[in-house]
Amino acid sequence: MSKRAIPLVNLSKFIAGSDADKADFVSQLGNAFHTVGFVGVINHGIPKALINTFYDQSKSFFNRPLDEKLKYQVAGGAGQRGYTSFGTEHAKQSTAGDLKEFFQFGQEVTDGDPIKSMYPENVVVHDQKEFTESGQELYRQFELAGKNLLQAIALFLNLDKHYFDTRIHNGNSILRAIHYPPITSEPNSAIRAEQHEDINLITLLVGASAGGLQILTSENEWMNVVPEGEEIVINVGDMLQRLTNNYLKSTTHRVVNPPREEWHVPRLSIPFFLHPKADVDLTCLPSCVSDAHPLQYESITAGNYLNERLREIGLMK
Repeated sequence: MSKRAIPLVNLSKFIAGSDADKADFVSQLGNAFHTVGFVGVINHGIPKALINTFYDQSKSFFNRPLDEKLKYQVAGGAGQRGYTSFGTEHAKQSTAGDLKEFFQFGQEVTDGDPIKSMYPENVVVHDQKEFTESGQELYRQFELAGKNLLQAIALFLNLDKHYFDTRIHNGNSILRAIHYPPITSEPNSAIRAEQHEDINLITLLVGASAGGLQILTSENEWMNVVPEGEEIVINVGDMLQRLTNNYLKSTTHRVVNPPREEWHVPRLSIPFFLHPKADVDLTCLPSCVSDAHPLQYESITAGNYLNERLREIGLMK
């Protein structure tokens, strides 16, 4: 059996386990985020049937003719809702567009919070109701799993368990269905997704329909991440790395093209990018700054940081 690229943890131990189980989970998750920046999670509570439905619905949407899909692209929306066409997004250090198209769902504010006015409406695909409905339900399930994981991270950082709860409530999180179409000719320079780090606090990814995800290890080697069974993959984003003054690691990763004999196989992947609200202060936590680990970042809000990064990757002008 090949060696796992990332540690594996069991979220049910944190949600329903004994005090010792909970402490063990906090330590395992925190150490994984400190050393590797990635972890596989089982018993995460996200229903398999819901994941399958959203996969099937996403596949149906991306199989539509381009002119139909373009009806769901929002002009000037920085790709934050609805459809974004093939090759639009690129890694910040690259000008070649990634070999992917995607569809995004954002926050639905239902409790009267005035932050609702800051978010664009979600794009509804009217003749594919189940796509929208399963996407919005999966969004809520990911948000709940993400909240539990951040509670464990708060404890690992010696913060109040609920430190992140209010900061992510009605936050600017994104559910993205990504379609990497079959490769039909030798790509110029782009790969399916060039090496990058995520912008947000944490990313939750349900197993992709084909391989290709690789992480860059501390030894500067690329390792394949192959989720097994119903495991989801979680990684630290730049906002959490920034908040912890590099103590928790936002690890570089990419999606490589398959071998030529598998070029005909498309790839579908469903990440959930968990973001705080725009006004959340990302100033490094005082406990993560010391003489041995001097301050690495200037203060910035989550909203300003996000906009800066969206410009770098070509989604915002």
